[in-house]
Amino acid sequence: MAAPLILVSVSPGEQRTALLAGDLIDGDRLEAAFIERPARPEGVGDLHIARLSARAPAMGGAFLAMAGGETGFLPDSEGAKGRTEGEWLRVAVTRAAQGGKGPRLAARPGPEAPQGPPRLLARGPDAPLRLAAQHPEATLRTDHPATAARLRAALGAARVSLSTAPAFDEAVEEAFETLSGMAVPLPGGGRLTLHPTPALLAIDIDAGAAAGGRDAAAHRTLNAAALAEALRQIRLRHLAGAILIDMAGMPIARRRDLLPGLQPHLAADPHLRLVGMTGLGLIELQRRRVHTPLHEVLGDPPSPLTRGLLALRRGVREAAARPGARLALTAHPAVLAALRDWPGALEEFTRAAGPLSLRADPLCPPGQEHVHAE
Repeated sequence: MAAPLILVSVSPGEQRTALLAGDLIDGDRLEAAFIERPARPEGVGDLHIARLSARAPAMGGAFLAMAGGETGFLPDSEGAKGRTEGEWLRVAVTRAAQGGKGPRLAARPGPEAPQGPPRLLARGPDAPLRLAAQHPEATLRTDHPATAARLRAALGAARVSLSTAPAFDEAVEEAFETLSGMAVPLPGGGRLTLHPTPALLAIDIDAGAAAGGRDAAAHRTLNAAALAEALRQIRLRHLAGAILIDMAGMPIARRRDLLPGLQPHLAADPHLRLVGMTGLGLIELQRRRVHTPLHEVLGDPPSPLTRGLLALRRGVREAAARPGARLALTAHPAVLAALRDWPGALEEFTRAAGPLSLRADPLCPPGQEHVHAE
């Protein structure tokens, strides 16, 4: 088994991190994926001083006022029990904000009693540092000199290398491209389709060309492989909450036979548990939320900011291939507005690739934004 490799791809306004693990036979496989936007981090692991603003007995906890006007929730089991309104606490963010709700918190001891005002004491580790701690045998490779220096200071020079080529090769780029959409092709045909809603995540297995076949063993094999891939996608995309999976072309009575085969995949994800099977034959799962799901980061469909940052990432490569060329970004006005509003993205592009002219095209369709020579 080859040692895991952590790849860190840095581009204007964004940091993408991939954990690759595998062996010499099957090759490397994407086992973890993070897309972070450092100007506005999700906050998991951040340490705060916050004030208990309201008890919530019915919810088993309390609401805390945090820096920037944000409100977090501290469960009784994590330190809210016995606390009074107006009390100051030192707390850490254990779950990112979601769906209009504030972050989940846990009390943390300190050298002295905390006092106000609400403030951020320290940022938590980003994805490369979290993965490095979880996989101490892994090495890290990045294409960004400042990031390499930061990681070497934290982890030691021996674990971190700086690549002159992009950190992500074509295969990793394709894997991240798949993560940006809700359809996942399956080897041998068929696909998974993910449907996130405010209440739950529904996953449909489409058997493709095998859908009309009568071979029960083939249907079982396809569904078993599709279920394994569905659990992998749930983990890669940081999906959480109630999850239902509909299998393809199997009688309900035979679907239970596939549940024992899920155990190795469940063991790989400590946040995921199998609830059982519904009366309609849907596999029911529940996953604890920690990080922001990728579709909330990227938007579904991709947001103007996501499309703009992608154009900047490609533009940096265009600039490297055409040194000295004056570049322009042609995009829909909404994309350009999102980039102007996002702290640091355009400035980072200028430092990496030189000046960039912005050209608004109201008729530019989504996905057609591009950086080009003037």
